[in-house]
Amino acid sequence: MTNNDIARSLRYTFDFNDFTVIEIIKSGGETVSRELVANWLKRDDDPEFEEMYDKELATFLNGFIILKRGKKDGEVPVAEKRLNNNIILRKLKIALNLRDEDILQILESVDRKISKHELSAFFRKPGQAQFRPCKDQILRNFLKGLQEKYRPSTAS
Repeated sequence: MTNNDIARSLRYTFDFNDFTVIEIIKSGGETVSRELVANWLKRDDDPEFEEMYDKELATFLNGFIILKRGKKDGEVPVAEKRLNNNIILRKLKIALNLRDEDILQILESVDRKISKHELSAFFRKPGQAQFRPCKDQILRNFLKGLQEKYRPSTAS
């Protein structure tokens, strides 16, 4: 999955307009124009499409955490320069205040069953023996499950 796919999915699931996305990114510590946000959310084959880089998606996800959980005392978290599916899954888990059981239920709702041990392996440090990278298919299914949970009337 591309960063743009993830941003589009979250925007649709939570019904964010461009201005909301701008505010979320601003609360994550960056300033972006409406034109840039619109270009990130365009289809990949659109001539005005712009790729969303890891740091930009990380800023959006940090802002999403602040939107959903409130701002912590101290500085705004620094956006990672490199993201992977494990980090994205962790940030979504934090933002939506999900427990492991919640994530497993969300995945089951889209007919994707994984064990609690598999799930916990995604949240381990990369150097640990039990660490497993989160594949695109798991993240895609999780985002689809979020859509069914948070936007049930329009999910197909």
